[in-house]
This record gives sequence, structure tokens and C-alpha cells, in this order.
Amino acid sequence: MFMDFRDQPPPPRWEPRPVRPRLSARQERWLGRLVLANMLLLLLAPIGGATLIDALLTLFRS
Repeated sequence: MFMDFRDQPPPPRWEPRPVRPRLSARQERWLGRLVLANMLLLLLAPIGGATLIDALLTLFRS
């Protein structure tokens, strides 16, 4: 079956994506501090949690 596509509108004009703004020096420092804090918490939180659980178990055993 023949379909006539001549009545379709033309595709929209291509335009490049807008350039995202880059981080300022102050924003980069804050981002670095946040990443460092998250990495420290990633290492320390399991140790602190295990210590609290051990303390609770010790309290309930005696």
C-alpha cells in the first residue's frame, strides 16, 4: 500500500546542545570537601556501628 508522506511537517532545525557552566574554584573546593567527608564516613561509620552494637550486647549480657 502506498502512503503519501508529503503532508508531514519538516523535522525541527538541529541546534547544538547548550554548554553547561563549569564549576567555580569555590564550588570545586566545597565539592572536594564533601567527597572527602563522605569517604571518611564510609570508613568510620561501620566501625562506629559495630562498636555500638557490641556495647549494647555487653549491657544486655550482664
